[in-house]
Amino acid sequence: MQTALADFIRDTPEGREADAILRRCVHCGFCTATCPTYQLLGDELDSPRGRIYLIKQVLEGAAVTAKTRTHLDRCLTCLGCETTCPSGVEYGRLLDIGRKVVDARAPRPASEQTARWVLRRGLMAKSLFGGALAMGRFVKPLLPQSLSAKVPGGARAGAWPAPRHARRMLVLAGCVQPALAPSIDVAMARVLDRIGISLLRVAGGGCCGALPHHLDARDDAMRIVRQNIDAWWPHVEQGAEAIVVTASGCGVMVKDYGHFLRHDSTYADKAARIGALARDTVEVIAAEWPRIAPRVAMDRGAQRVAFHPPCTLQHGMKLKGCVEEILSAIGLDLTPVRDAHICCGSAGTYSMLQPHLAGQLKANKQAALLAGKPDLIATANIGCLMHLADGCSKPVKHWIEILDARMIGDLRAAG
Repeated sequence: MQTALADFIRDTPEGREADAILRRCVHCGFCTATCPTYQLLGDELDSPRGRIYLIKQVLEGAAVTAKTRTHLDRCLTCLGCETTCPSGVEYGRLLDIGRKVVDARAPRPASEQTARWVLRRGLMAKSLFGGALAMGRFVKPLLPQSLSAKVPGGARAGAWPAPRHARRMLVLAGCVQPALAPSIDVAMARVLDRIGISLLRVAGGGCCGALPHHLDARDDAMRIVRQNIDAWWPHVEQGAEAIVVTASGCGVMVKDYGHFLRHDSTYADKAARIGALARDTVEVIAAEWPRIAPRVAMDRGAQRVAFHPPCTLQHGMKLKGCVEEILSAIGLDLTPVRDAHICCGSAGTYSMLQPHLAGQLKANKQAALLAGKPDLIATANIGCLMHLADGCSKPVKHWIEILDARMIGDLRAAG
């Protein structure tokens, strides 16, 4: 694709990056076959190829219109197009640049800015979010069925194992997951404790930064990124092996810290190191699996499971099929799921900002997951988990909780 970027961005770092990405696009259209919004709407401008043209026009100086913003807002950033693209177009990075320019050249109406501010602050304020969730659970029996179904139940998380091993890893605390499903991180801590690794919670770390980054608050996002690096760095210097991220949506963000702060002379090297240490749950378990499998007893009871691979896992981190291998290895019967590459519609706050499209995608995904008559549904991201559980006839769990429940004893006892 030939480009002629406008003066305001041509010689900037973002302009050079965008120009290189645009020039890789060969207009083949393969991306349209895997784009959820194009599949639903059939509009070229709601496909990656169409959005690339819109971003190109904006970067070449064309006026930003409400139509431009609408089509960019409808993108789930699922990155299915990147998996499909034969030319290696980094669509996600281009979209970040395009959205930032659109926000700067044509700010959102005050009502939209306020809604995003409230959403951002409400989800990131742990005490506020946790308190509101607790109140919702308390009055849940009194709510109408349609509203009650949207309030997740509270399950007991269990005890976090005391640090006792020489091998140590850190865990990202996250923003909403500790309130919505604290059992996920506790399950990860128990699994690692059984195999000789202590998982440590570090004061000062919290949201990964993805939430404000995708809600037009990029300065806030970078402040959070630096805050996390500062919290983790002393432990990294003391030998922590990895930063475990149990939500795949957060994992993509943390792995990208080096890119986000590459021009920050103070943090660039540290951010690159943190990004290199970030590990999704399945990466940690898969690396240890050769010694876990023969030495840890497993409950092999029959159970049919439908696994939903989050877009951030299969497209963002390119870890497609990894969780399924482990679930099969521990004796679970994985049911087939059609169109497993298509997004469920959660996409961070997308389900709240684009409820109609997200609802259609959720209904399609639930139907596909339930078609094989599973006993339960598993996934790897808190956003997908909560989205799919809404109105679903089967329980939805993080896959590490399933592994935790099926492990008997620990590696040292078995060895």
